[in-house]
Amino acid sequence: MTKERIIFCDFDGTITVNDNIVAIMKHFNPAGWDAIVERILDKSISIRQGVGEMFALLPTSRKDEIVEYAIGNAVIRDGFKQFVDYCKEQNIKLLITSGGIDFFIYPLLKPFPIPHEHIYCNASSFEGSVIEILWPNQCDEHCQTDCGMCKTSIIRSYDANRYERIIIGDSITDFEGAKLVDTIFARSHLVDMCEKLGYAYYPFDNFFDIMKQLEAEPVA
Repeated sequence: MTKERIIFCDFDGTITVNDNIVAIMKHFNPAGWDAIVERILDKSISIRQGVGEMFALLPTSRKDEIVEYAIGNAVIRDGFKQFVDYCKEQNIKLLITSGGIDFFIYPLLKPFPIPHEHIYCNASSFEGSVIEILWPNQCDEHCQTDCGMCKTSIIRSYDANRYERIIIGDSITDFEGAKLVDTIFARSHLVDMCEKLGYAYYPFDNFFDIMKQLEAEPVA
């Protein structure tokens, strides 16, 4: 039986050229944010805890300029529009699975014909004095890493016997998901992690690279 292709595509640093959360923090530079990043990277705190703590450093009184900066600063990686069209033409289900935040992800993806229910990300509240991050896609019973937006839970919800599962990503948030899929497209930190553990992967600089490889690979 030919499997259906499904793609789980990261957003920050993958669809966009830069990591938007890091860009926001660098620009507004609240005291202590870089120390939180270090604690995430050395795994002394979870991604969920770290992201929540970083955004809690930003006052909601600056909402408009934070949102405006996040959207205005982001650059979409070359070939993404063509890639979305390609997936539609080839009947490949494309899911955006991102540890990013709704206030910049939805506006940046609005120009592309991606159904709202195919976009998985963290949510935000500007009701209090500081930005609160909400977690609608938390870990299931098979994941203990406290991801915040759990990519492995979403991947597991698509049966490996029915789907050829493909991940596209760049960082620590994609690594657990990369362990579960048939095919990995990687750049940046995800390349280093795959190299370290001997996982097969395809490097990419843009979405044209990915389309070329998908064309070359027969569907499983």
